[in-house]
Amino acid sequence: MIFILLILSVVAGVFLGKLFGKKEQFAKNLLILSAGFLITICLNEVFPQIYASEVDGNLGIFVIVGVLLQMILEALTKGFEHGHFHHHNESSNILPVALMVGLFIHAFIEGIPLANETNPLSPYLLGILFHNLPISFILGAFLFNRTGSKASYPSLLIVALFALASPMGMLLGNYFNPNLQPYFLAVVGGIFLHISSVIIFESNKNHNINWSKIGLVVLGVSLALLMHLFHSHDHGHYH
Repeated sequence: MIFILLILSVVAGVFLGKLFGKKEQFAKNLLILSAGFLITICLNEVFPQIYASEVDGNLGIFVIVGVLLQMILEALTKGFEHGHFHHHNESSNILPVALMVGLFIHAFIEGIPLANETNPLSPYLLGILFHNLPISFILGAFLFNRTGSKASYPSLLIVALFALASPMGMLLGNYFNPNLQPYFLAVVGGIFLHISSVIIFESNKNHNINWSKIGLVVLGVSLALLMHLFHSHDHGHYH
């Protein structure tokens, strides 16, 4: 079930991107909404789960590793994860191979902490699904809405690899010592924190207050908090 949800979140996002990818503001709004949701999941669910894991070692270092890793991956994707493909002078610099490698590593690492997860409503899983939608939307718009672009085999291969990356990470995670799971979760927490904070705190034009952006962030935060209220907080499988 979790495998199917992960794949569907990518397929749905790509499909929406193919249909509505030329609506730049829609893509930006989706990103901002997801960022509010993701940073709340990160601070309210992921980090408490990390520090409740009762493992030795400074897990905060692994959060920092996640932040730095995402910064390195963005050298490959050119900030694709937070919508920078809309800057057309940059989009031509994104090599399809580099983009594919960067997105695959990003999604693969996110899938590792899902090993042994059976709850399709777990906050971490919902965070990934919500996060996948805008990235996949942008991916679909980038691959299928450019001038002269079409559903070529390389484009479909990129989509397929991205859709399968998290399920593959989830499979691999089953072979790791369960005691290592909090470390992987800490790395992903750093990735989530970096991406969501960049989207939320990116400066508006002339540093003016953007009330629609604030409203979308609040809506995303509210959705995550609402989910938090109805979630049974059992972190036992990391102990």
